[in-house]
Amino acid sequence: MSTGSAGYTEVADWERLPVRRVATNGIELSVVDYGEGPAVVLCHGFPELAFSWRHQVYPLAEAGFRVLIPDMRGYGDSSRPEDPDGYDALTLAADLVGLLDALGLADAVFVGHDWGASTVWNLALAHPDRVRAVAGLSVPITPRSPAPPIPILRKRLGDGFYMVWFQEPGVADAVLNADVRRTLLSDDIDAAAWQSAADEESPPRPFMTEAELDVFVRTFERTGFTGGLNYYRAMDRTWERTEPLAGRTIDCPSMFLTGSEDLVARFMSADRLGAVLTDLRENVRLEGAGHWVQQERPDEVTGALLRFLQAL
Repeated sequence: MSTGSAGYTEVADWERLPVRRVATNGIELSVVDYGEGPAVVLCHGFPELAFSWRHQVYPLAEAGFRVLIPDMRGYGDSSRPEDPDGYDALTLAADLVGLLDALGLADAVFVGHDWGASTVWNLALAHPDRVRAVAGLSVPITPRSPAPPIPILRKRLGDGFYMVWFQEPGVADAVLNADVRRTLLSDDIDAAAWQSAADEESPPRPFMTEAELDVFVRTFERTGFTGGLNYYRAMDRTWERTEPLAGRTIDCPSMFLTGSEDLVARFMSADRLGAVLTDLRENVRLEGAGHWVQQERPDEVTGALLRFLQAL
């Protein structure tokens, strides 16, 4: 395995990983499947790909784990249904249960970042028998809100808040698709910033090479962002469908990790993890780290995951 000066996996190493296509829950997922041992499923967020876990796959496999990394529903080489109703949390959880079934696995450890975190939290609530342990990065689990989330966000943060602006099919899609590179390099939470024209091409993020950025750019130029936006458009549907899960706790071993500079903390508090996670074993805050934490601080994230996994 070749590595760069910072010890990061090169794009070529990622492209050598075995990929399988798995039929599950009425769709197909493109899944990296590498290593042998207890299964660990890594779930990415928006707007990302399985490639977002490129720094974790080899160390976890070398430590004795079978690492499964899907392009999530709506992304990359996986199926990308157009209907937002196909993206609620229970449907996404069923995708992952079907992945286990297709591979003959009774359970797995599930790790998610951003929307992947939300997905694995809900998976652990809905299917506790299939989740050996669960870890969420960036997005904490919170008790069920008293009302659907989008009206609450609209009232608190306005129509220009990105999650609210994302709701109308076709609107944000056109803006995000028009300049894929700029979209992938944006951290704005205000719709006006997304819609303003860029003066010049932005360089890659400090923790990403041009070749790594190009993997994302080429993929989203092909697929567009509608699949990822549909996760946001299904938020109120998720709230409705998960009512039977209200009051449940996650009793398997759990972990939460975030960066001190993660913008998600501005509107999602991690103060109530203990209300849902009864066996929280790691609660990690990386000082100075932002939202894209497993790419920005790969060694620390990988180390924290290995501590958690090896203690199970």
